[in-house]
Amino acid sequence: MIISRTPYRISFFGGGTDYPEWYLKNGGEVLSGTINKYLYVSIRDLPPFFKHKFRIVYSKIEMVKNYKNISHGVVREGLKLVNKGIHNGYEIHYDGDVPARAGLGSSSSFVVGFLNALHNHLNKKISTKQLAYLSINLEQNILSETVGSQDQIAASFGGFNSIKFYKDGKFKIVKIKKSEKDLEKLSKNFLMVFTGINRTAKFIADTYVNKLNKKKKDLFEIISQVETAKHLLYENKIFEFGKLLNETWKIKRMLSPSVSNELIDKIYNDGLKNGATGGKLLGAGGGGFILFHVKPEDREKFIKKMKRNIILDFKITNDKSEILFKN
Repeated sequence: MIISRTPYRISFFGGGTDYPEWYLKNGGEVLSGTINKYLYVSIRDLPPFFKHKFRIVYSKIEMVKNYKNISHGVVREGLKLVNKGIHNGYEIHYDGDVPARAGLGSSSSFVVGFLNALHNHLNKKISTKQLAYLSINLEQNILSETVGSQDQIAASFGGFNSIKFYKDGKFKIVKIKKSEKDLEKLSKNFLMVFTGINRTAKFIADTYVNKLNKKKKDLFEIISQVETAKHLLYENKIFEFGKLLNETWKIKRMLSPSVSNELIDKIYNDGLKNGATGGKLLGAGGGGFILFHVKPEDREKFIKKMKRNIILDFKITNDKSEILFKN
């Protein structure tokens, strides 16, 4: 049996420029950090006493004789990638600390965690960079999902990073905050509020990804905000960093009418009225979590005023996808 643990991520700036439809023509850059909320995947050899050979447990349970008949696309195609190493049946479970489809990169965290666990279970060596590229390929090319490339990289490498995307499809990671002490101090300036809406990122992204190259001015402004945000962090200007989130949210809202809605706007405006200095909706849009910058001295007031909503406290960490248990 093997168990992997893979972090979720927060994308602070640059989201949208990590879609290959954009960066393969223009380049891109994001600023993101993994957090202390995780997705767990377990894989064990299934004893040969059952009619089925594969049992997959997630929001539903699948039991099939041939892995090619598995409905879960990531599991099915992931097993196909390593089919030469499959000699036994498998039982595969996964679960997470936060809801799926909430803007924290859960789908990519699952891909990374599953492929990491699968390769290690089969004693197949895989580097961190290989894991990231393999995960991107599985989602974007094999499954044809409309997803970006930052989530797979963040989950694979972990940490608070700038990720640059180049026109040749390669990427480069630069660590922004390295020590756990620095990350903990930074984390105290942020809270997440759940909108109560779970959505599939693909359906939201489909409304604007193919139109990104028609919005070059906005996308290049989003990239420039990444550089501005990095300088603010280097100068320890966290208040200004938080206010800049407002500016990137304004641009993101204009990418598609599906990005926001009346409920999201209400929660966002309530957050600003109750002590937040800035914020943005995480992920592709349409629901999930709103990230707010709240000064440490205003946290208690903010939490009290926003208590009608689920508020998630978190820490930015250096954690990456790792194997917790293997026997």
